[in-house]
Amino acid sequence: MKQFSRLDFLAGSTASAGLLAATSWTVGDEKPSQSPNEKLNIAVIGSGGRGGSNLKNVSSQNITVLCDVNQQNLSRAATSHPKARRELDFRRVFDAEKEFDAVVVSTCEHTHAFATLPALQLKKHVYCEKPLTHSVYEARVIREAAEKAGVATQMGTQIHAGNNYRRVVELIQSGTIGPVRECHVWVGRAWGRQSAADAKKNRDIVHVEERPTTADPIPENLNWDLWLGP
Repeated sequence: MKQFSRLDFLAGSTASAGLLAATSWTVGDEKPSQSPNEKLNIAVIGSGGRGGSNLKNVSSQNITVLCDVNQQNLSRAATSHPKARRELDFRRVFDAEKEFDAVVVSTCEHTHAFATLPALQLKKHVYCEKPLTHSVYEARVIREAAEKAGVATQMGTQIHAGNNYRRVVELIQSGTIGPVRECHVWVGRAWGRQSAADAKKNRDIVHVEERPTTADPIPENLNWDLWLGP
């Protein structure tokens, strides 16, 4: 398995060549595992938190691979899918690419692109949580890979995938409401920076009012190096 870093990714063609070499994939080797009328074989990369919700949403399909840098999350997911191959390192997921047709990426945000790119290069369908990438350049690399792959892709902006938001886009693009000159946006939740009382009121788990002055210990179930990513 070839190691690659964010610098390799930013090198563009160098990263692409390295990833293809790492997975030993060729166009001639590609064979669909089943007909479109049957269930998909899915690899789930990131099975805790939001990843747990995504796993639940695709559980009607065949979950063939589970991956998470947190052993506790991985073990919990495996109770529902005991036959799935388990990995801590998402790069290992692609060592046996014929095991799956599609990938659900729900890793920590700064590794989304690194789990998505090799999947696209193997012509696997991809659902990736937001944000898609860490930078604009990474987004361009992913876009190019998706265009070459010709597979189904979707980013996890769940609300924006709903009919209401799609209708608003249609109204704007068609000119129905005229030129849009100003847009007002607000957020009704603090998402962490709030008092304990506000957190309880907002049904949030995390609350903080001041920046931390000490570092928390690394959770014993977490592989810190893999969490940091390339």
